[in-house]
This record gives sequence, C-alpha cells and structure tokens, in this order.
Amino acid sequence: MRQSTPTDSFGRPARTPGQARSRAAAKPIAAVLVGILALGGLAACSSTTSGASSALSSEQAAALVGSDFYDTSLVHSITIDFDEAEYQAILDAYTATGDKDWISATVTIDGTVFEQVGLRLKGNSSLRGVGSDTTASADTDDSGDGSASTDDPETLPWLIRLDKYVDGQSYEDRTEFIVRGNTTESSLNEAVALELIGLSGLVTEKSAAVRLSVNGGDEALRLVMESIDDDLWNDDTFSSDGITYKADSTGDYTYRGEDAADYEDIFDQKTGEDDLTPLTSFLDFINNSDDATFSAELGNYLDVDAFATYLAMEDLTSNADDIDGRGNNSYLRYDSETGLMTVVAWDANLSFGAANVAAGGGGGQAGGGQAGAGQAGAGQAGDGAAAGGPPAGGAAAGGPPAGGAAAGGPPAGGQGLGDQAAGAGAGGMEGNNVLATRFLADSTFSALTETATAALTASLYDSGDAQAVLDRWSALLEEQASDLIATDTLQSEADTIAGFFTSSN
Repeated sequence: MRQSTPTDSFGRPARTPGQARSRAAAKPIAAVLVGILALGGLAACSSTTSGASSALSSEQAAALVGSDFYDTSLVHSITIDFDEAEYQAILDAYTATGDKDWISATVTIDGTVFEQVGLRLKGNSSLRGVGSDTTASADTDDSGDGSASTDDPETLPWLIRLDKYVDGQSYEDRTEFIVRGNTTESSLNEAVALELIGLSGLVTEKSAAVRLSVNGGDEALRLVMESIDDDLWNDDTFSSDGITYKADSTGDYTYRGEDAADYEDIFDQKTGEDDLTPLTSFLDFINNSDDATFSAELGNYLDVDAFATYLAMEDLTSNADDIDGRGNNSYLRYDSETGLMTVVAWDANLSFGAANVAAGGGGGQAGGGQAGAGQAGAGQAGDGAAAGGPPAGGAAAGGPPAGGAAAGGPPAGGQGLGDQAAGAGAGGMEGNNVLATRFLADSTFSALTETATAALTASLYDSGDAQAVLDRWSALLEEQASDLIATDTLQSEADTIAGFFTSSN
C-alpha cells in the first residue's frame, strides 16, 4: 500500500524544501518573475519578451501568468530557443541513423523561463520531412503524427523535458511536455478524443492549445499534452504503486520468453522498479493459453471492463492508430495491488477520420469536410495499398465493415467493432494484436465491448456532452487563435468531428 502523502491547502502533495518545484506566480505581466529551484539554487524563471510575431493581447498574456497550463479556457504560450548548429546536428543524426539526440534549450512556458531544458524530436511518420533516410529507431513512437518541415521547427513534434539536465526542474508538477504532430490544422480531433476518453472513466492525458514559437520565429498553433513517461504524471494518475510499460511502435504483443533482453525492441519500462516479470507473465498468458483458459482466467491478468471500454472508445473516436494499429500505440500499466494490467490509450491524432498523409501538414482531415461517406481513405493504408487508398481486399481504409457501420459506431468512413474482430484492416489497422483479436473473438468479452459502446454512445454522443466538448474547444480557438487558423478551416474540421457524434441516430 502506498503511504498517504501530506497535502497543501489546495490538495496537492506537500513539498519538502529539497523538492520545491517552480510555479509561475500570479503577478502583473510587467513584474519580474523569479523562481529559485531548491536543487542547487538555480534561478528557474523570469519575465521574458519573445521576439516572435504575435497577436496575443496584453490581457491574454496577463491571464497566462500563473494559470494552470492545462486550463482549456486559454490558448497557452511556449517559446523555445536553441543553438541553430545544434539543431542541424540533431537533424543530421536523425537523417543518418534514425536516432533522436537531445539538445539543450531555453523554454518559456506561459511567461516562466527554464534554462538548460532537454529537447528532442518526437514522432515517427511526422518526421518524414527531416531527411531522405529517416529510418526510425526502436525508440520511435506515436506513429501517424503527420508531417512537418525542418525549415519551420515550430511545426515539428517535440519532447520537452525540463529535468533532463537540471535535477528536479519541473513546471506545475510535470517534467515533460509533448508538442504533438497532427495532419489537421486545429488538432481538435486529438484534443476532443483525449477529453472524451477521460469522460468514459479511463485514464487520459490532459492537453492544451498552444502558440509555439522557435528562435523568435512566427507562432504556430499546436497541441501540447502530458507525457505518460513522466514519473510525476504516473504519481498523480494512479492511486496504487505499479509499473508502466510502453509498447514500441516497431513491436508487438508477442511472448518471447523470460529473458528481458528479448523485449528491448518491443517494450520499454517507463516507471517503477525494474521488473519485466508482470509483463512477460501477461504476454505468456494472452499468447499461449487455450481459448477456454483465456476466457475463464483473463480477468486474473487484465482489467477486462476497462479494456472493453478502451476498445469501445477507440471505436467511437474512430482512432486508426490504437493498440491494433500499425503504430502499436499503447501503454500497459501494472497495478501492484490488484495484479492486473490496464491498457492506457495513447496517440489519438488520427481520431475522427484524420488521415496520415506523407506530406503537406495541416488540413489532412479525411474528406476535407463533413463526416460521412466521403471519409473513405481516413487513416493509414493497409500493407501494399497506396496512402489514402483502399487496403488489400478492396475496402476503403477507414471504411465501414461489409453491411455498413457497426451499431452505435462511427459514420461511414469510421471503424466498426467488426473490423477489429475480423482484422479487416479498417482505419489502417493491422487487426493482428493478439489481445484485441482474442478478446473480441470471445463472445463474453465482445458482448462487454458492445455494451460499453452502446452505453458510451448514449452518455457521450446522444447526451450532447461530446458536442459540448467540441464546441468549447472550437470557441477557444476562434476567440483566441483566429490569427493562427482560418475560420473556415476550423469550422470544417469541427464539422467533421461532429458528424461522428450524430451518425448513430
């Protein structure tokens, strides 16, 4: 059992003098903001003025100082400054080897300045424009981030790690911030999907709309989110001690024996004491148990209700790149108290029909407008298929199974439950994840998923709650980021998402 942790007057974990973490103070924007990190007495933050072109009003700038970074009533601000030669060096390294090297940067988050911050590229298909030979290393993740240009570093996907070079450096109880890639210009699809996952009762990551500028350049509208790799995120998210494992994009859920070395290219342990035994035991069971044993005993290894909800949410948000997608995007959380694994959703930037295009950046929402039959081509093409075209077998990537969309599922162009069970490749899915395949092939477990889908359709879509989430995000961007995204583009991308909410009616 985890020992209870003292809390402050806001219910946050109390900090000892040696664990003080920097926070922006709510002071007038012209005031000097100085936070002293307890570790080494490093001056962590001060007021700063970016040289980037900005339509940020003085009122908006003042509101950001001291605000909660994941306050979704605000478009937040991040500026990054680094040495251009070091930037070119990491581009060259990625082009040559696929490795993502770290550089040191100065990062300003909503007015708080951090020196000696770790910064590296993050993504896989999002980095196709980095060089002519961008073979991904085993460390790559979030496949399907879209594309970006190295000439405009504010468009690239980044991992910001505040404590890479300065022990204990953090901001609002987070050490890592992920600047996401997306083929849509608004990133509404991922922001809304993440929030809906949370409303379903599952673990999710918070996200924030952000004005991002690099080395004094123009601002770009980006989505920044929490990192599951962050120890502080895990501490805040899970009530029990445990271990968090990440499935590599180049890996799978196969069992490879008990030797930890055999899993280096398919799973990484991110938090907890070094121990792959819970993982290997789980993989052994889901791969090697017979059908009767799998049905009777899976509940001893996996939170089956949470997994049924996970599958339902990935289906309802039409995520083409989930546990069963080509990016193998997921985490496994082992609860030391219950002994159960939980699949933690990760990488939702292909949700709601967004297409994984090889170039061109924003505006990649499948169909370019309203959801519906015109969304064929959403997601990744299956093996041997042209990008955006139908996979082998003739079904449009992202299209419905034979006979139309699954009951309670997304509109034509979305992915139905039948696609996962049959491994039809809908939405670009490979359909060969052993856990998803066996789970949906079992009548009891598939019934759980169907029940979860129906319940979530009613509670999120039919109730109007999902539309309210979308409306709030859309209004935020229209009111505070109209200089960064065209109104018609924002409306078109919002309309596409909204089409998924009403398709079952």
